[in-house]
Amino acid sequence: MVASSRVSISRFQQQSEKVDEPLKRSFENVNVGYPHFTVERFLRARDQDVVKASKMLITCLQWRVDNQIDSILSRPISPKETYDTIRESYLMGFCGNCKKGRPVFAVGVGKSTFDKVPVDKYVQSHIQMNEYRDRVMLPEMRMKSQQYVGTCVKIFDMTGLGFSAFTRIKVLTAIATVDDLNYPEKTDVYYIVNAPYVFSACWKAVKPMLQDKTRQKVQILKDNGRDELLEVMDPDTLPLFCRGIRGEGSSSSSGSLRGYCDLAFNCFSSSHRFHVELYDYMLKESARKCHKDGEKPQCPVHIRVPSLGAQGESAELSEVVQVIQSVSTTLEAVQQDILLDRNPRSSTSVAAIRGRSRQILWSILMILALYFVRGLLLD
Repeated sequence: MVASSRVSISRFQQQSEKVDEPLKRSFENVNVGYPHFTVERFLRARDQDVVKASKMLITCLQWRVDNQIDSILSRPISPKETYDTIRESYLMGFCGNCKKGRPVFAVGVGKSTFDKVPVDKYVQSHIQMNEYRDRVMLPEMRMKSQQYVGTCVKIFDMTGLGFSAFTRIKVLTAIATVDDLNYPEKTDVYYIVNAPYVFSACWKAVKPMLQDKTRQKVQILKDNGRDELLEVMDPDTLPLFCRGIRGEGSSSSSGSLRGYCDLAFNCFSSSHRFHVELYDYMLKESARKCHKDGEKPQCPVHIRVPSLGAQGESAELSEVVQVIQSVSTTLEAVQQDILLDRNPRSSTSVAAIRGRSRQILWSILMILALYFVRGLLLD
């Protein structure tokens, strides 16, 4: 098995050397001095198929060149108020490191609204966090620990997951597709906490149908997962929602951060050290590039998100999204019919409509939970 893997990596590297110079330069930013591990990631993402993995990598590099991803850290989202708004509506942040030295990121899946700025701004911010993680944070961690650190751990807080998630499908699909096709195999394990019953039930139903490596990546923990997480990380690394800290009377202003106390210690907040350092880094990179090139970096940033329909590997996700959107439209019509109740109906008729609404509700929640499970595994 090891010999076979070495042969695959050797063949992959030989094919990668044939690409154009711009793609080679972009590959240097992707591998950050560790091409062997990068090749391994793309091979794992395509089940050791050299041809498919090579195509995936070349497509990724071309996407980076076409969308100027290699310079995206020199193009901060401005004004700063817009960046702060993104942080209030897309809850993601860095918590610390696990006991193996990997960075731990928290994502407020249930409370992220993605409704304050255009989709492309959320995508840009997500990519900037990815690039900062891979090109700044991980190299620093490797230097500090004197060992290779190339992946991360993610904790998903499902608190608040409900119908509002349907309004986020477009953003979630864009982010998931970008990660799937351009940042594969960057997450070792996903810890899901505060999951509603329907999500846990769906996971139990689909778990037997998944490959072993996929099942091992996802762990649904009891309640806020504090006890289990303390086995793999120190107490200071736990995000606030895993410590039982909410603070309804917090100083949070508005938006999705409401209910999370102590913004300076809340990894979702733009006031948290991670986001402050990330934004400051981008400002410095922008000034450096301006001084070097004699011109201001191009703004605004418009990043092309690969089409799901054109990606065979993502056809399953595309189908799920279409089903969700279809069922969601039906539910909205039924809910409108009940709430408005413009025409008098008998109690039997209303009960029948409500019964139908409940059936659709469960169908949607099942599909939604499956969508999130599928989406979790894309990177």
